[in-house]
Formats: sequence, structure tokens, C-alpha cells
Amino acid sequence: MLIWLAPLVVFGLVVFVHELGHFLAAKAMGVYAPRFSIGFGPALWRRRWGETEYVLALLPLGGYVRMASNQDQATAFLEGGSEERDVPEVGGNAAPPAVPSGEGERDWDPNAMKPFGPKPIPDHRWFESKPLIARLFILIAGVTMNVILALAIDIGTLAVYGRPYIPAVVDSVFPGRPADRAGLQRGDSIVAIDGAPVTEWQQLLDRVTVSPGRTITLEIVRGGERRTLSVQPEEREVQNQLTGRHQRVGRIGAGPRNEQGREPMTFAQAVVGGWYSTWEKAGGIVDIVRGIFAGDVSTSQLGGPIAIAEVSVQAAKFGLETFLSLIALLSINVAVLNMLPVPILDGGQILLNVLETAKGSAFSARTREYILRAGLLAIALLFALVMFNDIKGIVQRIFL
Repeated sequence: MLIWLAPLVVFGLVVFVHELGHFLAAKAMGVYAPRFSIGFGPALWRRRWGETEYVLALLPLGGYVRMASNQDQATAFLEGGSEERDVPEVGGNAAPPAVPSGEGERDWDPNAMKPFGPKPIPDHRWFESKPLIARLFILIAGVTMNVILALAIDIGTLAVYGRPYIPAVVDSVFPGRPADRAGLQRGDSIVAIDGAPVTEWQQLLDRVTVSPGRTITLEIVRGGERRTLSVQPEEREVQNQLTGRHQRVGRIGAGPRNEQGREPMTFAQAVVGGWYSTWEKAGGIVDIVRGIFAGDVSTSQLGGPIAIAEVSVQAAKFGLETFLSLIALLSINVAVLNMLPVPILDGGQILLNVLETAKGSAFSARTREYILRAGLLAIALLFALVMFNDIKGIVQRIFL
């Protein structure tokens, strides 16, 4: 069951929060939003409350909020195609049949607005009727909610579990490397570097990384006795696991014990730590995107739905904290990628609205269609690439 449940929870929560942001913002700005859908394509479940129909659709690869918009017909195919079998298109204000028949009859409300009833949508309820600031608020609300979700998880896990760290205790020393030549031994506890107190391995790693070729002083405790050693990190080329870039860093040839400590945190400390953790995740994703366009990061490292599903299952096996951390990472990932200036993404829609306002009029229907198709092609190519990477990974694990 875990193999199905974990990916659904990860995908579902991240998508739900994103679309909820758009939906609540649209409601707050007075824009008519007749559909809130998790997934694309044919509806597996639907229920209407008030003026909105809530849907769970067949393809759980995203979601959408249908709003009263002049561009509704242009984007309907992305959201499951025409809805005329059950309810007419939102964008079409043509008179509906006098008496609907069949399955759609139970959805028909003579006091409701289209597509659920005969009443036309008031001019002030359309997306395009709102000022630019209101439209931008609606468009950016999804990304904002994803950031809030990631931030809430990062703060919550730090407040509940504390901050994890690896103690600055040496477990392995590689023969002939700087640590070995300096006399560092297994079991040594590093308590200071160049006079600065040290409690965790990451502090040692940070100092060594930026000090290739420069001698640093380590204060250690061995058998209850405090000693001082001098070590000169050697320069090594390593690959950044997050960005894929190769960089020159300092290394001494020593490794820590495979154990984890926990530093309890007050809520105020968790807020600060969670903020920095979320910001670091976002910065890492920006670096990856920048590296891909610059050619520094290989596209072969990109994963798609299959890879995310596999990681979701593994994270769930490691426990709730790891599982929540994955959701936070994916949520901030969705936030950053949605701000790319690709027409069918939030960033592209924000750019289009700003350009139309600066232009003083909307782009023509043909221009909008060309822009939308270009964006759809870009997303389709990206989806094909990540699916190829996912399938290649599965084949390699099976046959290699």
C-alpha cells in the first residue's frame, strides 16, 4: 500500500496547497471560480458546494482552478477538455439548453451562474476585469502557498525533532592523506578549529572546504587529554550533489562516525532555522536551473513523476520526519519552477499580464495561442526528458 499511498500524499498535498492558494486569492478578489480540480482529465469524483465544483481527476500530475476568464476556451484542453457533456464551458456565455437532460440534470441550478445555471457571469466577476495588482495577487498566490507549506514543515520538524547534526568525532582516517600525516586518529573528538569552538562535523567540513593548501589548527580530545594538531587540507575536485557542478575544495581524508545528534530548539529558534532551511532549498533549486541553462548541470540528473514516487516511498520508510522533509523540498521546488517565464506556468502568466498592462491592451487571440503553444511545447519536451530519465534509471537498475 505504501508504494501507492506515499506518492499520492506527496503529489496531492503539494498540488492541493498550490491550487488552494489560487482559489482563495480568486475568491478574495471576487473572481468567479466554478471549478477546483486536483488532477487533469476525466473526473473520478465531483461535488458542487456553493458556486464551485470540486473535482478529483484521473491524471494526478497537477491541478487547476477554473476561473471566469476570456482565455478559458484556450486553456480548456489542458484541464480535461470540453465539459459540455456535464456542464457547458465557463467561457461560453451563450444561452444554455432550456431544460438540461441526462447526467448533467442533477447539476443544473436555475438560480446559479453558468455553467451550473442560466444566469450570466457579471462583468465584475471576470479575471480580466480586475486591476493588475489583483490579477498578480491571484497568480502568485499558488507559489506563495507552496513556500508557506515548505516553511511550516521546516519550522515544525525543527521545533518537534530538534536540529540534527553529526558530532565532530573522527571515525576513519585514510592512509597517506593530510589527516593521517597530521596524526589524527579514529575516536578523536575535535573541539576547536583555529581557536573557534566546534561541536559538529559540518563545522569542520566548512572550514576545511575553504582552506585548500592553508594550514589549520585542530584542538582534539583523545583519551580525556586535550591536544593540538596542525593539518594542511589538500585540494580536490568534487561534484556538488545538488547542482551537479564540479568544484575545487579542501579535504583532509577523514570521515565522521555514522551517528546523529539532536539539538533541542525553542520555537523562536525553529522559526529562524526553518526560514534558513527553506531559503537554502530555494537557492539550491535556482542554482540547478541556472546551471542547466548555462550547461554546467546535466539534464540527465532531472527526475520526473516516477523518480519522485520512488523517493516518496523510500522517504516514508525512513520515518515521518524524512517524509515531511521531502514534501517541503518538493513544495519549494514547485514554487521556484512555477515562477519560470513559461506561458502556461504562473511566472509566464504574470509576465503576460504585466506586458499587456504596459501595452495598454490585450494580445490578440492568435498571439495568445502562439504563446500558449510555445509554452506547452516547452513543458511537453521537459516532461518527455524527465520521463526518459526515469525509464532509463529503471532499465539500468534491472539489467545493469
